[in-house]
Amino acid sequence: MKVAIIGAGAVGQLTASFLAESGVLVTLVARRQEQVNELNAKKLTRINVDGTKAVQRIVATTDLTNLPKQDLLVIAVKYGHLQKLYNQLALFSSDMPLLFMQNGLAHFEEALLLPQKNIAFGSVTFGAQLLDQSTVQHRGVGLCKIAIERGEHWAFQQLLQLQHSLFPIELASNAEQMLFAKAVLNSLINPLTAVLQVKNGELVANQQAFLLLESIYRELTEAFELTISFSDVIDLCRKTANNTSSMLGDRLQGRKSEIETIVGVILNKALANGHNLPTLRTLYHQVLAIEESGERS
Repeated sequence: MKVAIIGAGAVGQLTASFLAESGVLVTLVARRQEQVNELNAKKLTRINVDGTKAVQRIVATTDLTNLPKQDLLVIAVKYGHLQKLYNQLALFSSDMPLLFMQNGLAHFEEALLLPQKNIAFGSVTFGAQLLDQSTVQHRGVGLCKIAIERGEHWAFQQLLQLQHSLFPIELASNAEQMLFAKAVLNSLINPLTAVLQVKNGELVANQQAFLLLESIYRELTEAFELTISFSDVIDLCRKTANNTSSMLGDRLQGRKSEIETIVGVILNKALANGHNLPTLRTLYHQVLAIEESGERS
């Protein structure tokens, strides 16, 4: 099986590493030639949750337009970069299966405007952190859920059949519901960790942070029919206790976060139902204020 992954960040590299280890021929498409040179020279290193290392040979390139024929194209860039990719993705054969692995819901309807016959969406709960240009750390084992929104199951069958205990893949039945559920979890954890500058586990270890977490969950429960319990949220925080959330990681690196595509979308959906979500809305504006201050400095 040949798979090209667009995006050489933490999610892209971790996915590439496990697929390559499972026998998939992986091409990793990065934006910077410097990173491509390092990946091709040093190979891709994964540091496992137990501290062991796995090194995989992959092909790295910056040339998306001249990719050789692939069985699957995985898009693992953040939403902001995705906007610049749609025109290029539209040029690929309509028979090329596409798998989108973004947080939030903003990309769902946009991706379905593409001409490809087979389009799926992914939602991940594993922890991943990029240590350098060719090294990714696996910070927590979690599911990679895949939901096929358009097309046939056979287009993604080889991927779904891959067996790896550290990278479990599961088929979900409804893409939009799956993405919404993940956005809810992200809305509970990410903005809090970004504003407080704490890792996930601190949200249940710190009494005041826990009260804020409870308040956000209560607001979301009143606005939506949630399928996740608060005990599930607590378990997730504990399982990913040492994880630096993507939103906190963005703040620490001085990058613009995905607050709009994750929390902003949830707030708009809740407002349409007549719910303002005051605690979550306050955190939303705090993150935006922090980012605006960073842009001025």
